[in-house]
Amino acid sequence: MSDEWKAPSASGDAKSWKLLEKTLLASVQEQRRARRWGIFFKLLTFIYLFGAIFLFSPLLSFSGKGSATDDPHTALIEVKGMIADDTEASADNLVSSLRKAFDDPGVKGIILRINSPGGSPVQSGYVYDEIKRLRDSHPDIKVYAVITDLGASGAYYIASAADEIYADKASLVGSIGVTAAGFGFTGAMEKLGVDRRLYTSGEHKAFLDPFQPPKEEEARFWQQVLNTTHRQFIDSVKKGRGDRLKDAEHPELFSGLVWSGEQAIDLGLVDHLGSSSYVARDVIGAQDIVDYTIEESPFDRFAKRLGASVAEHIAIWAGFSGPALR
Repeated sequence: MSDEWKAPSASGDAKSWKLLEKTLLASVQEQRRARRWGIFFKLLTFIYLFGAIFLFSPLLSFSGKGSATDDPHTALIEVKGMIADDTEASADNLVSSLRKAFDDPGVKGIILRINSPGGSPVQSGYVYDEIKRLRDSHPDIKVYAVITDLGASGAYYIASAADEIYADKASLVGSIGVTAAGFGFTGAMEKLGVDRRLYTSGEHKAFLDPFQPPKEEEARFWQQVLNTTHRQFIDSVKKGRGDRLKDAEHPELFSGLVWSGEQAIDLGLVDHLGSSSYVARDVIGAQDIVDYTIEESPFDRFAKRLGASVAEHIAIWAGFSGPALR
């Protein structure tokens, strides 16, 4: 007996397609629904995290540091790393720490523990001036700068505002000078066959442009700017140290050289050898040390570094680097 082939009916074929269509539509709708919920939960998590950062960021500014007691103690403020607007050793952070320490009734003396190569003359100058002002308004509280590994340039600028400066015999101290650096790409551009097309309004607007050769009169002008900043630095150190500078006319004292702590004593750049614990215990007379250093929250550090990175790349692209005390 032979099998007889039968063509599928039109009604059965239509039902099969409808069933398949419904299945596909249901699958697509389920995927869309899952995608929407996924986006919703991701967005919710994102909002939660940023909300938590913004909520707790102000609470983390001092990271629990400072004193909640009137018991006698020594206030410690760290001056660590590069002194610049976007760093932990910025003028805003250091001045805020200083004011908090001076206003605390339990503080018997303040130690600036310094380990820094220097940085911005503006930031250093702000801190120097504020130390002077706070010392005048709180004559019973003395400020002691304690240099650990390095107290150079802008860091020494700040130290010179203190009542006394201490260091280790092997500390590096000084570097009273000013520097500014840039790059020149004119030779490289010629080899690459690249033309520089720069449009400015103002004869000297692009005088630090790294893509064109320097002009003699502009180089002289820039040197005058650096010399003026150097003179301001020297004047502040002389005013801060006064007669303690053994030889203010020493030919190399303000040349940018650095000395060991032991040598710095002979020059009058440092008063004594000693550590922070020694100063707190034997000089201030309050051996309990409380850290008043502002420690920024992770969000604050990220935001500042992001903004600073953008500005820094623009400055590098333009070939501009302002004066720095290093």
